[in-house]
Amino acid sequence: MKKTSKMIYLIFLLFTSLSCIKHQPNEKEWNNSELLSISKTDTLKFTSGIRAIFQDSKGNYWLGSHNEGVSFYNGKTFEYFTTNEGLTDNQIRSIEQDGNGKIWFGTSKGVNVYDNGKLINYPTNLSYPRYEWNETSGDLWFNAGAEDGINRFDGINMNYLIFPKPQNKNTDNTDNTFGVTGISKDKEGKVWIATYAALFNYDGKMVHIFDKEKLNLKDNERLHIRSVLADSKGRIWIGNNGIGVLLLEGNSTINFSEKYHLIHPTSKRNGNKSEPGTLEHPFAIEEDSDGNIWFGDLYTGAWKYDGKTMTNYNTIDKNLKSQMIWTIYKDNVNNLLFGMAEGGVYKFNGKSFDKIF
Repeated sequence: MKKTSKMIYLIFLLFTSLSCIKHQPNEKEWNNSELLSISKTDTLKFTSGIRAIFQDSKGNYWLGSHNEGVSFYNGKTFEYFTTNEGLTDNQIRSIEQDGNGKIWFGTSKGVNVYDNGKLINYPTNLSYPRYEWNETSGDLWFNAGAEDGINRFDGINMNYLIFPKPQNKNTDNTDNTFGVTGISKDKEGKVWIATYAALFNYDGKMVHIFDKEKLNLKDNERLHIRSVLADSKGRIWIGNNGIGVLLLEGNSTINFSEKYHLIHPTSKRNGNKSEPGTLEHPFAIEEDSDGNIWFGDLYTGAWKYDGKTMTNYNTIDKNLKSQMIWTIYKDNVNNLLFGMAEGGVYKFNGKSFDKIF
């Protein structure tokens, strides 16, 4: 009897140990000599495009590229970190800093955190998906690549949460997925999550779904969401690839691009290249310190909405030579920075654009 009890106890310890191992992150440490050997340049060398911009609490800039990893700028030189230094992938979707000063990178193949010379990897844990969102905690949210869920860090573990799928039969799609394309928190603390096929809202208790039917799309329109912004007035701006900007206020949704005649009459509203002077492919949305709403279009560049009129800066500012904008970021002193698809970063100076990186 004692042998049987002892055997059961040993099996329990083994099972517990294995479970803990599966949830532990992978860790790679860089010592000072390794950090000094990382390539440095005086100018930004990225050419594949800027997908994420972040300024940390010390004023340093972190730039995430489309397929060349991360660059760290300290005001003098650019340093580069790629999969060779331990990143899970070279495509950087988001960059954040937590309350302890750690820098987090959301990549297309998992999440990385940089802390005092260590790079810790949190691959998306597909083996342990979570369906009950209230069973997890944490205020750091990251995309999960092409997977139909989102990563949430609770301070110890990275939890992979599954989206509840829309029941509406009219929901597109054969090629749309629920991969995360944007995350924004509103002034009440609710989290708005953009995916290709639907918009989700998590209020701390329930996950609410905004699909094609709830967003009042027409029969010839399809959801392909690429960006979302919860602004200071409580409005939700939704950037949809092909049908422009949707504006959600309370229970009402309008096609903002259509209202301002920014969808071409011949547009097929399916993501094809748009005509100049249209706003059909907003890949980035941000609010500036004056309450203006900015849009970065895939084909027509930078737009500003001041509450009354729309201004397309690519038609009036010769300094803004690139039209394809992937991200817009407001830094610590309220500068508005634009990450371009060709690799540069522009700053809006109040009247025009200056290329800063």
